Amino acid sequence: MLADQIRAAAMAAPRMKLPDVAAVLWRAYGAGQVSEAEAEELSALIESRKALPAASEAPRKPVGSRPRSDASLERRRRWAASGRLPPQLAARFTLAEAAVLAVVASEVARRGDCRLTIEHIAALAGVSRSTVKNAVRQARLLGLVTVEERQQTAWRNLSNVIRIVSPEWQAWNRLARCSSFPGGGVKSVTTPTTDKASPVNFGQRNPRRAAEGQGRSRVCAT
Repeated sequence: MLADQIRAAAMAAPRMKLPDVAAVLWRAYGAGQVSEAEAEELSALIESRKALPAASEAPRKPVGSRPRSDASLERRRRWAASGRLPPQLAARFTLAEAAVLAVVASEVARRGDCRLTIEHIAALAGVSRSTVKNAVRQARLLGLVTVEERQQTAWRNLSNVIRIVSPEWQAWNRLARCSSFPGGGVKSVTTPTTDKASPVNFGQRNPRRAAEGQGRSRVCAT
């Protein structure tokens, strides 16, 4: 009876517990509860279990967000530094959230509102879907934007419509509307003024033509 219990324990125990089963076996043998033949059989069973290769561990499930690529990090920094948010508003958000709102502001400046999907915004800003949701939710709570949900059926929705309602942000976005370049940045172009009376500018404007004019003057003088 005890031999059967030890046999069942030897078959079910993991490799690290087999020495404990062997110790129980030999204590039972010393107490006369297991015969010599049963002890030899059970000892061989335990040793054969020890010789089996260890079972491979189950693959660990990855946790946390996936690593961001260098390209996505560069997009995130570029959008966050694009100047699409007034500094006092940008200070209320993380760099990743500011990148999301910069994408939204750029789209609003281009077409009046933002109808990009969450996945599209995340790809442009180089962030995750959850970051997009958090940024829009926080902006909504602060009264900076409104979000219109467009549910079509019980299983299908169109992308939300995000509109900027903050007067401060609207005014800031109007200033940046005409001076944006691809990638979300804002760049002001200034035209340098030149002094036409300056002899340096006059000579550098077209040196060859100036030299020809001097030659003609000398011929006329003679």
